[in-house]
Amino acid sequence: MGLFGDGLEAAVQKAFTRPAPKSAPAQMRYLVKQLKGTKAVAQMLRISQRTVERYVKNQINKPRPDLAARLEREVMKRWQPQIRAKARQKAVTTGGIVIDTRARIGYTAPIGTTDEGRIRHLTIALPPRYAARLFDAQETGATEQRLKELAAEALKEVYFQDGGRRAGSLEEVRFTDIEHLEFDL
Repeated sequence: MGLFGDGLEAAVQKAFTRPAPKSAPAQMRYLVKQLKGTKAVAQMLRISQRTVERYVKNQINKPRPDLAARLEREVMKRWQPQIRAKARQKAVTTGGIVIDTRARIGYTAPIGTTDEGRIRHLTIALPPRYAARLFDAQETGATEQRLKELAAEALKEVYFQDGGRRAGSLEEVRFTDIEHLEFDL
């Protein structure tokens, strides 16, 4: 994933009620329980079944860095699915999503306007429909560019056009040179 996909995932993870397993053996036991067997875990992590069994029995405690990253990613992908679903559902129905960014933001508009992009620090609450579009795009495997376009579209309507009350002739918002990006539910 990229900046936008990871940011959306981090926002959902803030809703977790319990911390995910930290040690490699605990993470391995969790995955074995979720996938109902050591063979499936071994295939998913691209390691031997015997290695998985040794982690489960606490015979190995410290994985290689690449394995540790894969293990962490797979555990977080499966951790508290009901809490994750409730957080997303709340964001897309009532709560919306907050985007906090520092980036170069400009726009395309008719001649005579100050459309030059400049570094802006924005913290904007986006309505639930934009949260739904972002999460739907993420779930369907949208590219980082598509997520960026959706966020720019949301900023256009909410920040620049203020829900249709101003800048009606604004055509396109350019969202580049992102220094900071964070989402919150």
